[in-house]
Amino acid sequence: MLIVFLITFLVAAAVGQSWFHRRLRRPELLRRLSLIAGSTLLVANLCCFVTDAPEFWRTADLTATLGGMAALGVAMTALHTGGVPARQPRRVLAIGAHPDDLELACGGTLAKFVDSGHEVQGLVMSDGKRGGDALERSLDARRGAAFMGLSGMSHHNFTDTELSRHSQEMVAVIEGAIARFNPDIILTHSNHDQHQDHQAVHQATLRAARQHHSILCYESPSATRDFSPSVFVDIDDYMDAKVQAVRMHSDQLGKPYMTPERVRGIASFRGGQARRRVAEAYEPVRLLSTELEKL
Repeated sequence: MLIVFLITFLVAAAVGQSWFHRRLRRPELLRRLSLIAGSTLLVANLCCFVTDAPEFWRTADLTATLGGMAALGVAMTALHTGGVPARQPRRVLAIGAHPDDLELACGGTLAKFVDSGHEVQGLVMSDGKRGGDALERSLDARRGAAFMGLSGMSHHNFTDTELSRHSQEMVAVIEGAIARFNPDIILTHSNHDQHQDHQAVHQATLRAARQHHSILCYESPSATRDFSPSVFVDIDDYMDAKVQAVRMHSDQLGKPYMTPERVRGIASFRGGQARRRVAEAYEPVRLLSTELEKL
């Protein structure tokens, strides 16, 4: 029984680690179930030591062992096997203004694309020093990208809150990224956004990708009521992964839009529009139907 007790707690601890977290469909649920099972086993062990009833020992041992095995069974069925394999892998370039923008807006989509076999790269324009510690935010952006499975993350330090002053430089950076990576689909901010940096990145992306055929605009927490999506990505298996990716931005966790409740709430609302449980939403600037089918 002690072995099962230790295994259940090891499972709970492993679920908390990012490398394992991304491979589970419902990591938070599994972690809680494993902790409950482990706690039950611990109580049963203590009861066995303080009682003199041999029958109780056998009953507690059997019950706790079965409970532990049931928890392990849950762990096995909860393992995430990845998204639906893509028939034709595509390249996706996600462009954001600040270090946490991609995780907040399209973290579930990016992780799902990666697991489906697509290659995804990120491009972030600022280190966010006006809103926090620049070094910490830059490191968090790279940790978030690694957690989602991005094959590359290019990070620049244009002045946040003043990105419109760097419009020409950002256009050159985005043009360079498009030339090197040759993406099939580009994700970026919407113009329907109250944040001036988000609008600046949107405009720079449209200028840099003026010859590109497929551009989708994602939803940020600062999106206005004019944001009107018509493309939705089901992230039911990736909701917990999105929440965990957002949590990696430790320097920003005090912001109200960073809470799991807010992140899940927006996904639930968009899921209702898409007739799914949870979803991420996009406004297409233009989108080839063939690219959408290949995703």
